[in-house]
Amino acid sequence: MQITIKDSRDLGLVVRATRKTQGLRIDDLAAFAGVGPVFAIDVEHGKPTLQFGRLLRVLEQLGLRLTVELPDSAGPALEALRSQGLRRRKKAAESPGLTGKP
Repeated sequence: MQITIKDSRDLGLVVRATRKTQGLRIDDLAAFAGVGPVFAIDVEHGKPTLQFGRLLRVLEQLGLRLTVELPDSAGPALEALRSQGLRRRKKAAESPGLTGKP
């Protein structure tokens, strides 16, 4: 079944329904996903400022997939970016003028 997620609360409800269907307690889900119980509770309550990587671990543990509908016009740009890879960002201390030294 596919569900359209409009906000973090929608995703939280999907996570909670899936967890309950699987007969998992929230602290067990947290342990299996490698996150804390407070984080798992925040997911289910739809907290909008969660760490994305940790959220993905919770979804994976429940067998949920996150997909995005990409406009056809963006496909070539995405493929070009994938072939180039991501450039590493400079740390603030490595950037000139941000070291605090004259």
